[in-house]
Amino acid sequence: MPGTRKLGRATAHRTAMLRAMVTFLLENGQIETTVTRAKEVRSVAEKMITLGKNTDLHSKRQVYSYITKESVAKDLFDKIAPQYADRKGGYTQIIKIGPRRGDAAEMAIIKLVGFVKEEKKD
Repeated sequence: MPGTRKLGRATAHRTAMLRAMVTFLLENGQIETTVTRAKEVRSVAEKMITLGKNTDLHSKRQVYSYITKESVAKDLFDKIAPQYADRKGGYTQIIKIGPRRGDAAEMAIIKLVGFVKEEKKD
């Protein structure tokens, strides 16, 4: 289990939310969310990138079972993980951006450090 925060959700809802947020983070390079969610996403995303650095079959099956989009999982092994080959950790960065209007929840941007997204050519 990545962390002990329940985030006010049932277990199935929480795991589905984390899977979706990690997939979106790996796909786009950054997301805007609350600080507590960002801390949970950081934990899982760093584990996924560490698995992506290892290209054996077991690691691939673990990543493909967690990431919700097959194309993002493939990009993790082919493009994202090789960018962090010389890093031992600390692949993500959380930047606090202040309270959210409406409920004043503390908001943050979580992004991949040094991530360069390749533009698709038509």
